[in-house]
Amino acid sequence: MELIAPELNSKARIKVIRTLALNNELNITKIMKNTNLNHTKVKEHLEFLKNINFIQEKTFGRIKIYRYKEENLKAHCVKKLIEL
Repeated sequence: MELIAPELNSKARIKVIRTLALNNELNITKIMKNTNLNHTKVKEHLEFLKNINFIQEKTFGRIKIYRYKEENLKAHCVKKLIEL
């Protein structure tokens, strides 16, 4: 039995989740600055979070914005936990 939800099993991923949960929408550069993680790691965690429907990727030309999907019940609960 897994004690920790897969989306929370990495300190780096938690940093990305926390950053997006508190800011709602950011580009990858701002996520990198807020988490002190490199581009490759941030991109890896964003892909994972996108696949489990925690975030949404919006593209404006060459710019990608990542939005925390608070309408996802699990993501909403995680955000409430972070806010506590």
